[in-house]
Amino acid sequence: MNKQSFLSILAASVIIASCGNKDDKSAQAAGAPQVKEYKTLTLQPESATLNTDYPASIQGQQNIEIRPRVEGYIEKIYVDEGAVVKAGQPLFKINAPEYEQQVRTASASIKSAQAAVSSAKLAVNKVKPLVEKEIISKYDLESAQYNYESALATLAQANAALVNAKVNLGYTTVTSPVSGVVGSIPFRLGSLVSSNNADPLTTVSSIGNVYAYFAMNEKVLLNFTQSTGTLAQKIKEFPQVSLLLSDGSTYEEKGRIETVNGLINTETGTVNIRARFPNPRGVIRSGSSTTVRIPNEVKEGLIIPQSATFELQDKIFAVTVGKDGKTKNTNITILDNKAGNYYVVTSGLKAGDEIVLEGVATLKDGTQIKPQNQNAQTVYADLK
Repeated sequence: MNKQSFLSILAASVIIASCGNKDDKSAQAAGAPQVKEYKTLTLQPESATLNTDYPASIQGQQNIEIRPRVEGYIEKIYVDEGAVVKAGQPLFKINAPEYEQQVRTASASIKSAQAAVSSAKLAVNKVKPLVEKEIISKYDLESAQYNYESALATLAQANAALVNAKVNLGYTTVTSPVSGVVGSIPFRLGSLVSSNNADPLTTVSSIGNVYAYFAMNEKVLLNFTQSTGTLAQKIKEFPQVSLLLSDGSTYEEKGRIETVNGLINTETGTVNIRARFPNPRGVIRSGSSTTVRIPNEVKEGLIIPQSATFELQDKIFAVTVGKDGKTKNTNITILDNKAGNYYVVTSGLKAGDEIVLEGVATLKDGTQIKPQNQNAQTVYADLK
């Protein structure tokens, strides 16, 4: 073999070996697992005020049904639905001519009774001197005196009948017993109404103060009532609560929880609670749908975002990261009154643990990841 042929064979061998090495490296690269980056957080105790929201319905302090006390036709309607009225303000006028007639009849009876009294008194004055002179007997004087007293009694009855007739006539003008807001008016002009109607003329809701009714979970209530002190003391010391209106805005006035229902709903496992809110400007109306927000002070607790958890078979899990970068699914327990986008962890995690913040549902035990530790202030930005 000459020198040129030997060099050609050597060059070909180098080329083949080089191609083989590239193929091996490509195969290794294709088979190697990809280590993904995940945002993580090292847990430290946090203090915060967490808000727990409960759907609530609003009722006025007084919801009074307005019903007629006399029968007749509606002649006038002085107010409209939703109007703000004061106590004593006229609402309806009922046309009941029989009560006007009763007033006229009673007035005439009084005049007749007054005439009878005057006549009886004259008879007494006429008989009395004759008896003194013994011209007639005392019997005639006593008889005249009895007639006079009877006439006075008849006059008193006539006066009472007039008062009663005027009271009944006054019932034809229906007034508001309290200051508040007028509800729906199912009747119109000309409608025949009486005290026997199934529907009231309207409803007046006193809204100087309003009540927000909401339901609290039995477990949350139990945690609340198990602490020291009586229930009345705990209610008195309970922090002020807020009200979220239907547009998402926060009502300007703070409220207080006043009562806790003594019965637990066996179907829902909840108990009804009432909170009172001042309503000086009448912003809140009876029947409104709102949300009661209760503050929960957490001091030096482990708080994690809900996005850092997942549920499996009614259990809640978080994913921790070891020093070797491998993950582990950890079962945790939390406070029942979760608030906003955060959980307060009561067991399963401790200060110093590093948890994965996102995409935890897809991570299995032992998965190798590349932790990207986040600043706590960034993670809890909307909590402060």
